[in-house]
Parts: sequence; C-alpha cells; structure tokens
Amino acid sequence: MSTISEYLEELRDRPVTVIGMGISNMPLIKMLLRAGVKVTVRDKSPREKVSDLAQELESLGAKLVLGPGYLENLHEDIIFRTPGLSPNTPQLANALERGLSISSEMEVFFQTCPSHLVAVTGSDGKTTTTTIISEFLKEAGKNVYVGGNIGKPLLPDVADMEPEDYAVLELSSFQLMTMEQSPHIAVITNLAPNHLDYHHTMEEYTQAKKNIFLHQSPNDRLVLNYDNDVTRSMAAEAVCPVTWFSRKERLEEGVYIRDGAIWLTNEMGSREVLPLDMIQLPGVHNIENYMAAIAAVDGLVPDKCVRAVAQRFKGVEHRIELVRELDGVRYYNDSIGTSPSRTMACLASFPQKIMLIAGGYDKGVPFTQLGEEIVGHVKALYLTGNTAQAIRQAVEQAPGFAESGLKVQETEDLAAAVAAAHADAKEGDVVVLSPACAAFDHFKNFMERGQVFKELVRNL
Repeated sequence: MSTISEYLEELRDRPVTVIGMGISNMPLIKMLLRAGVKVTVRDKSPREKVSDLAQELESLGAKLVLGPGYLENLHEDIIFRTPGLSPNTPQLANALERGLSISSEMEVFFQTCPSHLVAVTGSDGKTTTTTIISEFLKEAGKNVYVGGNIGKPLLPDVADMEPEDYAVLELSSFQLMTMEQSPHIAVITNLAPNHLDYHHTMEEYTQAKKNIFLHQSPNDRLVLNYDNDVTRSMAAEAVCPVTWFSRKERLEEGVYIRDGAIWLTNEMGSREVLPLDMIQLPGVHNIENYMAAIAAVDGLVPDKCVRAVAQRFKGVEHRIELVRELDGVRYYNDSIGTSPSRTMACLASFPQKIMLIAGGYDKGVPFTQLGEEIVGHVKALYLTGNTAQAIRQAVEQAPGFAESGLKVQETEDLAAAVAAAHADAKEGDVVVLSPACAAFDHFKNFMERGQVFKELVRNL
C-alpha cells in the first residue's frame, strides 16, 4: 500500500483519463489536477449540458472530450472509469488489450487508505446494513468514515485518515467488478438477480460481488447469509473464517434468532446480543440487516452499544421512510427499492394490504415473482415509468389476480401516480412508493426520485 501522496507522485509524468464527470469521480479529477497530473476528462454529455463544470475543470488544467465520441481514441496510460461504465465496453476492452491500465476512484481509495476497511455488498439491504455498522462503531467511540455507494466519495479524506480509524463502505457490483483488493471485514447480505442490463448474466453479477472477499487475507473476516443459496455457496472460496448469520436456522456457530432475540455463538460461547423488540425498523429484512451488522462488528463493539443504536436508529432516508400522515392515510418513501426483491421485502413489512406506486428504469430483471407478491399484498397499484407495462403483465398473469379485486392503473409520471393514489385513499390506508426498478428513466438516481415523491406528498 502507498500513501495518497506517493500514488499521485507516480502519476505526475503519465497521461491519465477519467471517464465520467459524476459525483463519484469529481473528487478524483480535482485531486489529480491539483497534484499536477495531466488529465483528460471524458463524458458523454454534450458541452452545453455541463458548461459550468467544463469551464471549472478547464481552469484547473483539464482537457475535455465531450459528447457521443467521448470514448474514441483512448490512448492514455491510465484510465479511470466511472462505475456505471462496464469494463466490458468494447473501447475499454480494446484499451486493456493494448496494455493500458484501467482503474477507478474506489480502487485508488483501497490502495491508499491506511484505516480499517469494512465493506458491504449484496442485492438488498446494503445501505441499511452499512449504516448500522457505522452507527455501531461510532457508538463504541471509533472514528468512522462512511462512503462508497452512499454518502460522499472518501478519496479526498484519505490523507486525514489514521490506522485506528474505520472506513465503512457500501459497494455495488459496478464498483467491485474490477477490484483487486478486498476489505478487512466483508459482508454480503444476500444475492438475487439484479442489474442484468449491466452484467447480462447472473454469473457475471455474482462474480463481481465475490471480489469483496476473494482478495482477503487469512486474518480477515467474511460475513455471509446462510439462508441465501448463492451466498452460502461462496464459503467454499473464502480465504478467511466465515461468520454466518441466519434468520431461519439456529446455527451452531454464528448469528441467529432464539427466544425473541438475536444471539451469537463463537469460540467464546453463546450470548444474547439484541432483543428483537428493541429494533425500531419494521420488517424481517431489517432483522437480517442487524444480524449481518452484529456479525461484522463482533469483538469490536460491546453489546450495550448494539442495543443503544437499535433503540434510537429510525432508518435510512428513502427506505420505508414515513413522509407524513394526512387524513388518516400514511405515505411512505421506499425509493431505494430499486429491485423486485427490495420491493417484496417492503410489502412484507406491512400487516395490511397497501396502495403501491411502482415502475421505473428497466434493468432486465424479471417481475414474475413480484407480480405474485403484489397480488397478495397490494389493494391498488399505480404504475409509471418504462417498466409499467411489464409489471402490469406480471401482475395480471399471477395466480389469484382475477379474484383479488386489485386495481391496476398506469399513470403518466410520478406526480400523476401520487395524485391518483391520494384520490383513492381512505382513512387507514397506506400509500408506498417502492418502484422495484432503478430511477434512471426519469431521475438522476433513487435519491432524487425519493425527494420528488416527498415533495409531492407534502404538497397534497
């Protein structure tokens, strides 16, 4: 491992290109430029859409390649890709064949971070589990940095980090795909089909996720979900001890449920860590998130700190977030529900049938199982976005739909969906935005979608 200053010194005489002017890459771009590195910034956006940002970067010494041909003539020694651009893109694959180096902001962070690294990935529960782990560590008096796929990019902070600090990261498959370093503590919450528009196959998606632990050392820790077939099979490739968690099985060793509480058994014996009634977050999926987090921090955080966090932590923004109650109707924002499995977990969190707003960007994930769950848990469905028809078809073909009485309505946009749900809702109803899809058809990301939803609800 090198320090960030040593790393930047190595780049000073080498041409570098950074692909993407998004949030995750801007700290990297500015850091490189301020260190005297020759940087070409490439982005598919035309100049007129990013004129202010373009002027700022050019004033710092960057060369810009913008618009449709932004990937042409890749010749720089080192190429930093944005996570949203697959390394299998023909231009990048060709660059690798020519001996050029491809990296990313997260890979640089792993190379230069002096602190303890804790990272979480999975199809569902990443954000909440990452946040819970960070809260546990903070409660125990640790200095904690939170980033990766949530929060701010941490690369600008790396020079201030100390060996005793903790960096807790949420990592997506996009970020992990080319990683050649793994964290000291790795957590995989679960795996189900997701992002198949990007990875094309479940095998490629799974392989990307494995990079969170394939480069660990024997002294590191891997936390896996025993109840998930895919994650359970990963243990055979682990190079360090595995700590299991299971909501369904009483494990001989690991984290499990017993007598209405989360228990942990390790080489020191068995103990009750957290009564379930202390957890403020609804839904069995959040019990699993707590179990994964407890497994991650065992030996680092006293149980009293775990209980203190559970009693005060109300959840992550955009994850089954209560927006308001109006005329006896409760409105919840679950915009982080960007996959069918996330939305199904959301549906299971409510004891009654709900009014659901869903639909968005098509990631190539099937909606068959979601359709069945909607029939069982939803009384009115409001669909919007590119996947509206596909979700509708899955619902109408699901067993029991004909006799369910489920109302299905397609709407022009999110505003129309909120208005329609509001018009239909009666006292005691629950209206939930849980799209089961990404937001990129109409929004920058799920956060923007969630904020728009909250504003629409607050203005009712």
